[in-house]
Amino acid sequence: QVQLVESGGGLVQAGGSLRLSCAASGRTFSSYAMGWFRQAPGTERKFIAAISWSGDSTYYVQSVKGRFTISRDNTKNTVYLQMNSLKPEDTAVYYCAAHSSSRPTTNIYEYDSWGQGTQVTVSV
Repeated sequence: QVQLVESGGGLVQAGGSLRLSCAASGRTFSSYAMGWFRQAPGTERKFIAAISWSGDSTYYVQSVKGRFTISRDNTKNTVYLQMNSLKPEDTAVYYCAAHSSSRPTTNIYEYDSWGQGTQVTVSV
């Protein structure tokens, strides 16, 4: 498995931006597709975005399309989530996860490794 550590969360006003980072260590990072999920209080963890091992294929949930961008730098063993035009409903704990396949997936149960999460709070 790969070990994951998220960073970059914080408090931001509505309309603002944040960039989350997820640093990976352990097994070969470039062999994993990566995903971002989020979990608001009292709700289930939900898929947001995923990226293939090469970065040439990405998926997004409809609610973040055009606002969030997932990317990766395999030389730095890091995946990013650039979040623009943030809304109060984006408030949640954000998690990155690794899927031991070259292809991305939206299925939460196909992810093998998880980070500890980073809090994102968007104020009105």
